Amino acid sequence: MTDLPQCTILAVDDTKANIDVLMDTLGDSHELMVAMDGPSALDAVATALADGAPPDLILLDIMMPGMDGYQVCERLKADPATAEIPVIFLTALSEVAHKTRGFEVGAVDYVTKPFEILEVRARVKTHLSLARARRALAHQNEWLEETVRQRTSELARAQDVTIHALAGLAETRDNETGGHIRRTQHYVRVLAEHLREPFDLDAASIDMLFKSAPLHDVGKVGIADAILLKPGRLTEAEFEIMKDHASLGMQALSQAEDTVGGGPCHFLRFAKEIAHGHHERWDGSGYPQGLAAEAIPCSARLMALADVYDALISRRVYKPPFSHRRAVEIICEGRGGHFDPQVVDAFIECQEDFRQIALAHADHQEEVDVLSQADD
Repeated sequence: MTDLPQCTILAVDDTKANIDVLMDTLGDSHELMVAMDGPSALDAVATALADGAPPDLILLDIMMPGMDGYQVCERLKADPATAEIPVIFLTALSEVAHKTRGFEVGAVDYVTKPFEILEVRARVKTHLSLARARRALAHQNEWLEETVRQRTSELARAQDVTIHALAGLAETRDNETGGHIRRTQHYVRVLAEHLREPFDLDAASIDMLFKSAPLHDVGKVGIADAILLKPGRLTEAEFEIMKDHASLGMQALSQAEDTVGGGPCHFLRFAKEIAHGHHERWDGSGYPQGLAAEAIPCSARLMALADVYDALISRRVYKPPFSHRRAVEIICEGRGGHFDPQVVDAFIECQEDFRQIALAHADHQEEVDVLSQADD
């Protein structure tokens, strides 16, 4: 706001003598606009507003013909562009009811007629100072809000970078992943959107699931190359070692969380659940903990189905890609055994979304060809 001597005041009174008094009282210390009725006052404010210089304060007579001061004040306060301009009523009315109504329609003060010059100057100075302080506080709040938005954005970006760096590290260790992490995170989001209500997922949780899904195999960084990169099926003993990646992933994320300190890290919560639990099975026959049913975090249940579907429709050194139809059949066979029945039902409803995601992020032309085949 400008310095007080540079502030603009609009004086509204239907009596020229009162306007002259206000001009003599305030004209030397402030820019003064005048109006002698309600409509003219509103027009003057609108013109000043269009010029980008609305009045800093309005001295408003109450008893005017046609549109009285109460009506003018109500109009000003109803418009967000003028609602914050302080209004001081000018009146010869002294009854409490009149003053109460004035405050109800938005006035900040009263000056009684006949005017006392020192009182007018004092009240004007007080309310201009208060208005300036409010505006300064509003600007400070806007600055703080913008700073918070920027810091929040920077934090979110740092989280995304951290997740993608970790996921990329796991991907470099496994030459078969390729688009796997991209496809599975999209599968998880599709399932989560379909199960928003029964799984009590809000938009923020679904976004975090999408961002965390690429970390489901981060524990593979702890598996020896001889096993991880073996060009063929694993032996039973090798598979037992491979199964350790679920616990290794959770441990790595937990250790990173502990190193930073400050308690549990919200943005790693889903990542830890997914890394640790995406090989658990609804019937309790999975690993590493043998959890069953709803004891398995819902994030891990979503990831379990997404991971299996992608493994089925992808080419591996030990198998060709399965058709979408065959992958759907296998997943349906696992309903209530391998997979949460609700998750399978959601998958059935959105299976075409899965197929389109697989096509969009396929690693090999062979996979595209098989996925594009007609189901009949």
